[in-house]
Amino acid sequence: MAAIYGGRTLIIQRQFEPAEWMTLVQEEKANRAMMVPTMLKMLMDHPEFEKFDLSSLEVITYGAAPMPLEVIKRAISKFPGAFFINAFGQTETAATITMLPPEDHILEGSEEEIERKLNRLTSIGKPLSDVEVRIVNEGGGEVDIGETGEIVAQGPRLMKGYWNQQEATAEALRGGWLYTGDLGYFDEDGYIFLSGRAKDFIKRAGEMVSPEEVEQVLHSHPFIDEAAIIGVPDEDWGERVRAIVVAKIGATIDEEEVMAYCKDRMASFKKPESVVVVEELPRNPLGKVLKRVLREEFSYPLED
Repeated sequence: MAAIYGGRTLIIQRQFEPAEWMTLVQEEKANRAMMVPTMLKMLMDHPEFEKFDLSSLEVITYGAAPMPLEVIKRAISKFPGAFFINAFGQTETAATITMLPPEDHILEGSEEEIERKLNRLTSIGKPLSDVEVRIVNEGGGEVDIGETGEIVAQGPRLMKGYWNQQEATAEALRGGWLYTGDLGYFDEDGYIFLSGRAKDFIKRAGEMVSPEEVEQVLHSHPFIDEAAIIGVPDEDWGERVRAIVVAKIGATIDEEEVMAYCKDRMASFKKPESVVVVEELPRNPLGKVLKRVLREEFSYPLED
């Protein structure tokens, strides 16, 4: 809608296909693109990626799913003439409520500054000027910096409610705040980091495990191309952590090695206790991983 309001020409694919997308950009000289992380990765992985002239792209906006750090770092290198924007929002918020702007994607400066920017690349940025965002606990009280809670928002362009769904509206809108269902935390500089959807969080022996945190570590593994984390019901622990991974072309995944890799990079209770290798992860048309499908197929008990 914003593109139409701005009088821009829209190029629409019936369904995303990397080669066709790059052909359209090259022929139509498209200068802006919106995509989910999976699409960006598929472009760069395409065997003919380097043959296309995509230099017309000035702005690439991404969102709708967590962006693996290794993917955005690679994209910044592969699209040197483009500015990147991470936009976070949902239908109920009339699109974007927080943004990681282009300047936070420019990896320049001292080692300390670059390290800080690399960390911020895993965030969803800061709230936009016309939206107030808080992070609250189950009682609706604001949590401390660095503490995980639910992201809530307030502003003039948020929804008034769901059509003819009073109960759902009452659940989502409380005290003038929209409860997004997303968990996250503020850092000391006001950047928001996603921890995952509330329904996807894993509760292991009373400890809360963020799937996104574990997935970021798995995406940094040299042999893993894609990864998703689910909780597996367990009589003793409540839930246990299982990783569903896709190996890079020509690579072989060793379950014990992957678990040790994760243990060295996070608290022990967060590491996967089971690793399942699959050919591909199930996704919806927008590229989001279908955790529901993974839970249905891979929630069988872990063997000690």
